[in-house]
Amino acid sequence: MANKSPVKNQTIAVIGAGNWGKNLIRNFSELNALSALSDKSASVLKEMRKLYPSCDCYPALKDILSHPKVKAVVIATPAETHFLLAREALLSGKHVFVEKPMTLTEKDAEELIALADQNHRILMVGHLLQHHPVFVKLKQIASAGELGRIHYIYSHRLNLGKIRREENILWSFAPHDISMILALAGEEPENVLATGGNYLHKKIADVTTTHLDFPSGLKAHVFVSWLHPFKDQKLVVVGDRKMAVFDDTLPWEDKLLVYPHSVKWEHNIPVPTKGTPERIAVPYAEPLRLECEHFLDCLGGQKNALTDGKEGLRVLRVLNAAEASLNKNGQSISLQKRKTSAEEAAEETFIHPSAFIDERVEIGVGTKIWHTSHVLYGSKIGKDCSIGQNVVIGPDVSIGGAARFRTMYPFTRA
Repeated sequence: MANKSPVKNQTIAVIGAGNWGKNLIRNFSELNALSALSDKSASVLKEMRKLYPSCDCYPALKDILSHPKVKAVVIATPAETHFLLAREALLSGKHVFVEKPMTLTEKDAEELIALADQNHRILMVGHLLQHHPVFVKLKQIASAGELGRIHYIYSHRLNLGKIRREENILWSFAPHDISMILALAGEEPENVLATGGNYLHKKIADVTTTHLDFPSGLKAHVFVSWLHPFKDQKLVVVGDRKMAVFDDTLPWEDKLLVYPHSVKWEHNIPVPTKGTPERIAVPYAEPLRLECEHFLDCLGGQKNALTDGKEGLRVLRVLNAAEASLNKNGQSISLQKRKTSAEEAAEETFIHPSAFIDERVEIGVGTKIWHTSHVLYGSKIGKDCSIGQNVVIGPDVSIGGAARFRTMYPFTRA
């Protein structure tokens, strides 16, 4: 496939050359965009050097971030490392494409979003199926009203393996499905309920079912398991006019079917009427290639990231609510609109209108900054501090104990 992106000349570095990272490396290399890669494993780096002799291979992140050609970093490492790697990349001025889940906590995700906004960098999350041509077509059909009012959506992502120990099945399999459901719903759920079972390890769920209730009345559920006798990857959308099925296990021409089924009332009795399913033609393209091209288009200023940091945060909120519900034996968790960590901190912090706060400043909860004081770039002030009048702090100094800081990105006042 020809590279349609205006961004070439090897501007991308991939961090993590594991099973999925290798696919990203291959695609960016074929798009003539790969400049460097990094992995902690010496044997993996040796293999990568043979496959991509023109690519610079490093064991350390610092070599990637200081590389003169690298404009953007693609992170394909274990989920618990995503926040720190993405944060360092953004602070060094790089654009970031981070695989799902974006981070493990909402606070960390909010910080990455704020950093990207502050530094005018792109932050994109790897929700691959949003770029799948079949799902893109399904979303177009739903948005055009062809399915009518959507009653409910369900997804199955089931298989025997790949079994993980660093995360449970919810975090491993469900992010893609949650991302697709939120895109179709066009709203966030107000309640989340999840149940599951731990069979191979007493603390790691192998099977979960997550239920989502939306303000509009739409309902959805996500069933995931790596203890299943056969592979099943299916998204079903039920509307009051038609129903659609995206089955990713079928041949390409059968992946998207639309059923013109309907229910009519006769003598106060609902009578279903079945129609012949219609195969929807969708031109073939590799979803990962499209996702990589999309990121390059974003770097070239041609597009905004479809799955940006805010979309990643919406998915993360659902995942965390589902995890909380699992830990409470299926208790429903409310997802009413909540303030971000920065908003909460700002409400508990007083800064006089005459004070000056530079970029990349962290201010602790309960701190007061009085008349015409100036906090310079990169400084950190702990909680419950009182900064008097006409004080200058910084740049890059810390007052009050780093463990007590609460990030306030972006917090600029002129």
